[in-house]
Amino acid sequence: MGQVPDKVNRAVFEPLSLIVMKIICVGRNYSEHIEELGNARPDTPVIFLKPDTALLQVGQPFYIPDFSSEIHYEVEVLVKVNRVGKHIDKKFAHKYYEEIGLGIDFTARDLQEDLKSKGLPWERAKAFDGSAVVGTWISKKNFDDLQHLNFSLMRNGSSVQMGNTAQMLWKIDELIEYISKYFTLKTGDIIFTGTPSGVGRVETGDELTGFIEDNEMFKLTIK
Repeated sequence: MGQVPDKVNRAVFEPLSLIVMKIICVGRNYSEHIEELGNARPDTPVIFLKPDTALLQVGQPFYIPDFSSEIHYEVEVLVKVNRVGKHIDKKFAHKYYEEIGLGIDFTARDLQEDLKSKGLPWERAKAFDGSAVVGTWISKKNFDDLQHLNFSLMRNGSSVQMGNTAQMLWKIDELIEYISKYFTLKTGDIIFTGTPSGVGRVETGDELTGFIEDNEMFKLTIK
């Protein structure tokens, strides 16, 4: 299991303290992922937050933390908010983002299951330092239909997750409408829109590569 040296902690995380933004995550937004974890299908989107310190700096590896023996990858389509908004109607939601991306919501699954069994919040399992990978951003104008985007995650050259945004229970604009009822969206906020089935454990030495259609969005080494 990898350890995070003190000097790496300082190099990776101190600059991020200057960033003022929210990372808003959506859970249980793909039916097959709900089934693979044995969760109940929600009636409304499941929302949780990660702090800005969860953001892994571009180009840095992910170090497996010592408090978990079961860190899982969860690849997700991302949306970057480009203006301030509150109580946004779905028909106007498309105006609040110009770029999409791909990322990983790293999850300490063993810790999450323990917290869930006790009815406690998930933050320690979902919001720890470096748990949010954000890849390259790309203009949404490059795609004909954001509701039919293919995306995938490769682990050591083999496909482990494949999804299409058509499989979302709640589409991007619906999520923006729902989230903005509770949280004011601000420029720079990032929305993780949920993961498809195929999540799994990472090991030291793994290389993870994410794609939207044929566009490589990130490449990451596990240490």
